[in-house]
Amino acid sequence: MPRPQSNRIVYEPPVFTDFKPVGVKGLALEQVLLTIDEFEAFRLADHVGLSHEEAAEEMEISRPTFTRLIEQARKKIADFIINGKVLTIDGGNIHFRNNIIKCQSCGQTFKTKFSEQITECPSCHSKNILNLAGGFGHGKCCGNRNKHKGGKYARR
Repeated sequence: MPRPQSNRIVYEPPVFTDFKPVGVKGLALEQVLLTIDEFEAFRLADHVGLSHEEAAEEMEISRPTFTRLIEQARKKIADFIINGKVLTIDGGNIHFRNNIIKCQSCGQTFKTKFSEQITECPSCHSKNILNLAGGFGHGKCCGNRNKHKGGKYARR
């Protein structure tokens, strides 16, 4: 019996989670599911430019596990682009270091720590705000986990 996967650490939730080719209805396309930990591996390696060792340390996983994640992510992203599929980012065994709040009224986004309680938009004072980590079922668990930890690379 395989051992259970440990939670991977993700800097913050993705702002955008669904992508599709222009001019084609999404319902007519096959879906590629990119897990949030695969998204984070892709972000750290290919957007931020970290080595596998640095990125593995940031996600609090082993380097071989990181290598498997990045290979899976790249394969799925290539499938999405080359075959014109819908790409959805969701799922995975993860915890977030930080959160993003989006105002549904003015569209502003705000990066926050889990210890900060934001109940209204700092820009327009609307109470119509969206907790992006909460959309993935995270919040208090991540706040409790991050009290004494913090990555050093992913802020780039």
